[in-house]
Amino acid sequence: MTTPLTTVAFDTLANLLKTKSGLVIGMDKLYLLETRLGSIVKREKLPDMNVLAERLRRPGSDALARDVVEAMTTNESFFFRDDKPFAHFRTQALPRMVASRPPGSTLRVWSAASSSGQEAYSLAMIVAESTALLGGRKVEIVGTDIARDQLTRAREGLYSQFEVQRGLPVQMLMRYFRKEDPNWRIAETIRAMVQFREFNLLSDLRALGRFDIVFCRNVLIYFDQPTKSRVLEAISSLMPPDGLLYLGGAETVLGITTRFAPMPNERGVYGVTAGAPKVAMPMRMAVVG
Repeated sequence: MTTPLTTVAFDTLANLLKTKSGLVIGMDKLYLLETRLGSIVKREKLPDMNVLAERLRRPGSDALARDVVEAMTTNESFFFRDDKPFAHFRTQALPRMVASRPPGSTLRVWSAASSSGQEAYSLAMIVAESTALLGGRKVEIVGTDIARDQLTRAREGLYSQFEVQRGLPVQMLMRYFRKEDPNWRIAETIRAMVQFREFNLLSDLRALGRFDIVFCRNVLIYFDQPTKSRVLEAISSLMPPDGLLYLGGAETVLGITTRFAPMPNERGVYGVTAGAPKVAMPMRMAVVG
Protein backbone atom coordinates (compact mmCIF):
# COMPACT_ATOMS: atom_id res chain seq x y z
CA MET A 1 0.00 0.00 0.00
CA THR A 2 1.38 3.42 -1.06
CA THR A 3 2.14 5.82 1.78
CA PRO A 4 0.06 9.02 1.40
CA LEU A 5 2.01 12.17 0.60
CA THR A 6 2.39 14.25 3.73
CA THR A 7 1.69 17.99 3.83
CA VAL A 8 5.36 18.68 4.50
CA ALA A 9 6.44 16.59 1.51
CA PHE A 10 3.85 18.23 -0.76
CA ASP A 11 4.97 21.71 0.33
CA THR A 12 8.60 20.79 -0.36
CA LEU A 13 7.78 19.68 -3.90
CA ALA A 14 5.40 22.56 -4.59
CA ASN A 15 7.85 25.20 -3.33
CA LEU A 16 10.69 23.71 -5.35
CA LEU A 17 8.63 23.78 -8.55
CA LYS A 18 7.41 27.33 -7.94
CA THR A 19 10.89 28.66 -7.18
CA LYS A 20 12.77 26.84 -9.94
CA SER A 21 10.26 26.97 -12.80
CA GLY A 22 7.29 29.14 -11.87
CA LEU A 23 5.00 26.09 -11.98
CA VAL A 24 2.17 26.40 -9.48
CA ILE A 25 0.69 23.12 -8.35
CA GLY A 26 -2.13 22.56 -5.87
CA MET A 27 -3.31 19.50 -4.01
CA ASP A 28 -5.81 18.94 -6.81
CA LYS A 29 -2.81 18.06 -9.02
CA LEU A 30 -1.49 15.40 -6.67
CA TYR A 31 -2.09 12.78 -9.36
CA LEU A 32 0.24 14.72 -11.66
CA LEU A 33 3.01 14.63 -9.08
CA GLU A 34 2.59 10.91 -8.64
CA THR A 35 2.51 10.26 -12.40
CA ARG A 36 5.43 12.47 -13.37
CA LEU A 37 7.72 11.72 -10.42
CA GLY A 38 7.07 8.00 -10.16
CA SER A 39 9.98 7.18 -12.47
CA ILE A 40 12.38 9.23 -10.33
CA VAL A 41 11.21 7.48 -7.15
CA LYS A 42 11.78 4.14 -8.87
CA ARG A 43 15.15 5.14 -10.35
CA GLU A 44 16.45 6.31 -6.96
CA LYS A 45 15.09 3.15 -5.31
CA LEU A 46 13.03 5.16 -2.83
CA PRO A 47 10.01 3.75 -0.99
CA ASP A 48 7.75 6.72 -1.80
CA MET A 49 7.58 10.43 -2.63
CA ASN A 50 7.84 11.44 1.01
CA VAL A 51 11.39 10.15 1.00
CA LEU A 52 12.01 11.91 -2.32
CA ALA A 53 10.91 15.19 -0.74
CA GLU A 54 13.15 14.53 2.25
CA ARG A 55 16.10 13.97 -0.11
CA LEU A 56 15.37 17.29 -1.81
CA ARG A 57 15.66 19.11 1.52
CA ARG A 58 19.21 17.87 2.00
CA PRO A 59 22.26 19.92 0.95
CA GLY A 60 23.75 18.86 -2.37
CA SER A 61 20.43 17.83 -3.94
CA ASP A 62 20.70 20.18 -6.94
CA ALA A 63 20.93 17.41 -9.55
CA LEU A 64 17.91 15.61 -8.11
CA ALA A 65 15.98 18.89 -7.96
CA ARG A 66 16.71 19.50 -11.65
CA ASP A 67 15.38 16.05 -12.52
CA VAL A 68 12.17 16.76 -10.59
CA VAL A 69 11.67 20.11 -12.32
CA GLU A 70 12.31 18.60 -15.76
CA ALA A 71 9.88 15.77 -15.11
CA MET A 72 7.14 18.19 -14.06
CA THR A 73 7.66 20.80 -16.78
CA THR A 74 7.88 18.52 -19.81
CA ASN A 75 4.81 19.37 -21.88
CA GLU A 76 3.22 17.85 -24.93
CA SER A 77 4.19 19.32 -28.27
CA PHE A 78 3.32 18.57 -31.87
CA PHE A 79 3.78 20.06 -35.31
CA PHE A 80 1.57 23.02 -36.31
CA ARG A 81 -0.36 22.76 -33.06
CA ASP A 82 -3.75 24.51 -33.40
CA ASP A 83 -2.67 25.63 -36.91
CA LYS A 84 -4.18 29.15 -36.75
CA PRO A 85 -1.12 30.80 -35.15
CA PHE A 86 1.06 29.30 -37.85
CA ALA A 87 -1.30 30.45 -40.59
CA HIS A 88 -1.18 33.96 -39.11
CA PHE A 89 2.62 33.79 -38.92
CA ARG A 90 2.77 32.82 -42.59
CA THR A 91 0.17 35.18 -44.04
CA GLN A 92 0.26 38.16 -41.66
CA ALA A 93 3.32 38.34 -39.43
CA LEU A 94 6.05 37.61 -41.98
CA PRO A 95 4.65 40.00 -44.66
CA ARG A 96 4.22 42.70 -42.01
CA MET A 97 7.79 42.34 -40.76
CA VAL A 98 9.24 42.20 -44.27
CA ALA A 99 7.42 45.39 -45.27
CA SER A 100 8.94 47.34 -42.39
CA ARG A 101 12.51 46.03 -42.54
CA PRO A 102 15.18 46.62 -45.20
CA PRO A 103 16.71 43.81 -47.30
CA GLY A 104 19.64 42.23 -45.51
CA SER A 105 18.09 42.62 -42.07
CA THR A 106 17.51 39.71 -39.71
CA LEU A 107 14.15 38.79 -38.17
CA ARG A 108 14.40 36.97 -34.85
CA VAL A 109 11.72 34.53 -33.72
CA TRP A 110 11.57 32.92 -30.28
CA SER A 111 9.84 29.64 -29.47
CA ALA A 112 9.68 29.79 -25.67
CA ALA A 113 9.29 26.47 -23.84
CA SER A 114 10.02 24.71 -27.12
CA SER A 115 9.95 21.21 -25.62
CA SER A 116 11.01 18.61 -28.22
CA GLY A 117 11.18 21.15 -31.03
CA GLN A 118 8.03 20.69 -33.08
CA GLU A 119 6.86 24.31 -32.76
CA ALA A 120 10.26 25.77 -33.71
CA TYR A 121 10.62 23.40 -36.65
CA SER A 122 7.08 24.21 -37.81
CA LEU A 123 8.10 27.87 -37.95
CA ALA A 124 11.31 26.95 -39.78
CA MET A 125 9.38 25.03 -42.45
CA ILE A 126 7.15 28.06 -43.03
CA VAL A 127 10.22 30.29 -43.35
CA ALA A 128 11.80 27.81 -45.78
CA GLU A 129 8.73 28.15 -47.99
CA SER A 130 8.74 31.96 -47.78
CA THR A 131 12.09 32.64 -49.44
CA ALA A 132 10.61 34.80 -52.20
CA LEU A 133 8.65 36.87 -49.69
CA LEU A 134 11.69 37.44 -47.46
CA GLY A 135 13.66 39.00 -50.30
CA GLY A 136 17.10 38.42 -48.85
CA ARG A 137 16.13 38.98 -45.24
CA LYS A 138 17.33 36.35 -42.80
CA VAL A 139 15.23 34.68 -40.10
CA GLU A 140 16.84 33.42 -36.91
CA ILE A 141 14.72 31.03 -34.85
CA VAL A 142 15.62 30.34 -31.22
CA GLY A 143 13.96 27.58 -29.23
CA THR A 144 14.43 27.51 -25.46
CA ASP A 145 13.41 25.09 -22.76
CA ILE A 146 14.32 24.26 -19.19
CA ALA A 147 14.42 20.50 -19.82
CA ARG A 148 17.75 19.20 -21.09
CA ASP A 149 16.41 15.89 -22.33
CA GLN A 150 13.80 17.67 -24.46
CA LEU A 151 16.44 19.98 -25.91
CA THR A 152 18.55 16.94 -26.82
CA ARG A 153 15.57 15.47 -28.65
CA ALA A 154 14.90 18.76 -30.40
CA ARG A 155 18.48 19.11 -31.61
CA GLU A 156 18.46 15.54 -32.87
CA GLY A 157 15.30 16.16 -34.91
CA LEU A 158 14.18 12.54 -34.80
CA TYR A 159 10.47 11.84 -34.41
CA SER A 160 8.27 8.77 -34.23
CA GLN A 161 5.60 7.87 -36.77
CA PHE A 162 2.98 8.92 -34.21
CA GLU A 163 4.61 12.33 -33.73
CA VAL A 164 4.83 13.18 -37.43
CA GLN A 165 1.20 12.17 -37.92
CA ARG A 166 0.02 14.81 -35.42
CA GLY A 167 -0.58 18.03 -37.34
CA LEU A 168 2.19 17.69 -39.93
CA PRO A 169 0.86 17.93 -43.53
CA VAL A 170 1.92 14.93 -45.58
CA GLN A 171 3.48 17.21 -48.21
CA MET A 172 5.81 18.66 -45.59
CA LEU A 173 6.60 15.21 -44.23
CA MET A 174 7.71 14.11 -47.70
CA ARG A 175 9.61 17.34 -48.39
CA TYR A 176 11.41 17.92 -45.10
CA PHE A 177 11.85 14.50 -43.47
CA ARG A 178 13.59 11.26 -44.34
CA LYS A 179 12.59 7.84 -43.07
CA GLU A 180 14.86 6.17 -40.55
CA ASP A 181 12.90 3.09 -39.58
CA PRO A 182 10.83 3.24 -37.53
CA ASN A 183 11.28 7.02 -37.17
CA TRP A 184 11.54 10.18 -39.28
CA ARG A 185 14.44 12.66 -39.18
CA ILE A 186 13.93 16.29 -40.14
CA ALA A 187 16.10 17.67 -42.94
CA GLU A 188 19.43 19.20 -42.02
CA THR A 189 18.45 22.41 -43.83
CA ILE A 190 15.54 22.85 -41.40
CA ARG A 191 17.54 21.81 -38.33
CA ALA A 192 20.18 24.40 -39.22
CA MET A 193 17.56 27.16 -39.12
CA VAL A 194 16.86 26.66 -35.40
CA GLN A 195 19.15 27.19 -32.45
CA PHE A 196 18.06 25.43 -29.27
CA ARG A 197 19.22 26.75 -25.90
CA GLU A 198 18.68 25.76 -22.29
CA PHE A 199 16.88 28.65 -20.65
CA ASN A 200 14.50 29.31 -17.77
CA LEU A 201 11.71 31.84 -18.35
CA LEU A 202 12.24 33.10 -14.81
CA SER A 203 15.82 34.11 -15.65
CA ASP A 204 16.99 37.47 -17.02
CA LEU A 205 15.62 37.32 -20.57
CA ARG A 206 17.95 40.03 -21.84
CA ALA A 207 20.62 37.39 -22.36
CA LEU A 208 18.61 36.12 -25.32
CA GLY A 209 18.62 39.44 -27.21
CA ARG A 210 15.75 41.09 -29.05
CA PHE A 211 12.91 39.29 -30.83
CA ASP A 212 10.47 40.48 -33.49
CA ILE A 213 8.07 37.58 -32.91
CA VAL A 214 7.58 35.45 -29.79
CA PHE A 215 5.66 32.20 -29.49
CA CYS A 216 5.00 31.58 -25.78
CA ARG A 217 2.04 29.24 -26.09
CA ASN A 218 0.51 27.04 -23.38
CA VAL A 219 3.12 28.11 -20.84
CA LEU A 220 1.50 30.89 -18.80
CA ILE A 221 -1.36 28.60 -17.75
CA TYR A 222 1.05 26.94 -15.31
CA PHE A 223 2.07 30.22 -13.60
CA ASP A 224 0.35 32.28 -10.94
CA GLN A 225 -0.77 35.84 -11.74
CA PRO A 226 2.35 37.71 -10.52
CA THR A 227 4.65 35.34 -12.41
CA LYS A 228 2.58 35.68 -15.60
CA SER A 229 2.81 39.45 -15.33
CA ARG A 230 6.54 39.41 -14.70
CA VAL A 231 7.27 37.10 -17.63
CA LEU A 232 5.06 39.05 -20.05
CA GLU A 233 6.60 42.36 -19.05
CA ALA A 234 10.10 40.92 -19.48
CA ILE A 235 9.17 39.59 -22.93
CA SER A 236 7.75 42.96 -23.99
CA SER A 237 11.02 44.68 -23.14
CA LEU A 238 12.80 42.50 -25.71
CA MET A 239 10.50 43.43 -28.58
CA PRO A 240 10.25 46.30 -31.09
CA PRO A 241 7.10 48.48 -31.27
CA ASP A 242 5.65 46.29 -34.05
CA GLY A 243 6.52 43.00 -32.34
CA LEU A 244 3.99 40.17 -32.14
CA LEU A 245 3.34 37.72 -29.31
CA TYR A 246 1.48 34.43 -29.74
CA LEU A 247 -0.16 32.81 -26.70
CA GLY A 248 -2.18 29.61 -26.32
CA GLY A 249 -5.92 29.54 -26.90
CA ALA A 250 -6.65 29.41 -23.16
CA GLU A 251 -4.26 32.26 -22.33
CA THR A 252 -4.64 36.03 -22.36
CA VAL A 253 -2.85 39.23 -21.37
CA LEU A 254 -6.07 40.91 -20.24
CA GLY A 255 -5.98 41.76 -16.57
CA ILE A 256 -2.36 40.64 -16.36
CA THR A 257 -0.31 43.28 -18.15
CA THR A 258 -0.79 46.43 -20.22
CA ARG A 259 2.42 45.82 -22.17
CA PHE A 260 0.51 43.83 -24.84
CA ALA A 261 -2.89 44.30 -26.46
CA PRO A 262 -4.97 41.82 -28.51
CA MET A 263 -4.67 42.24 -32.26
CA PRO A 264 -8.07 43.10 -33.77
CA ASN A 265 -10.05 40.09 -34.97
CA GLU A 266 -7.27 37.69 -34.03
CA ARG A 267 -7.32 35.04 -31.30
CA GLY A 268 -4.13 34.48 -29.36
CA VAL A 269 -2.13 37.19 -31.17
CA TYR A 270 -0.96 40.28 -29.28
CA GLY A 271 0.89 43.41 -30.26
CA VAL A 272 3.31 45.44 -28.13
CA THR A 273 1.62 48.54 -26.70
CA ALA A 274 3.07 52.03 -27.08
CA GLY A 275 3.69 52.23 -23.34
CA ALA A 276 5.85 49.12 -23.10
CA PRO A 277 9.29 50.21 -21.86
CA LYS A 278 12.40 48.92 -23.58
CA VAL A 279 15.22 47.56 -21.47
CA ALA A 280 18.75 48.07 -22.78
CA MET A 281 20.36 44.87 -24.00
CA PRO A 282 23.78 43.89 -22.68
CA MET A 283 26.55 45.06 -25.00
CA ARG A 284 27.73 41.47 -25.33
CA MET A 285 25.08 38.80 -25.76
CA ALA A 286 25.42 35.82 -23.48
CA VAL A 287 25.26 32.34 -24.95
CA VAL A 288 22.89 30.23 -22.91
CA GLY A 289 22.96 26.47 -22.85
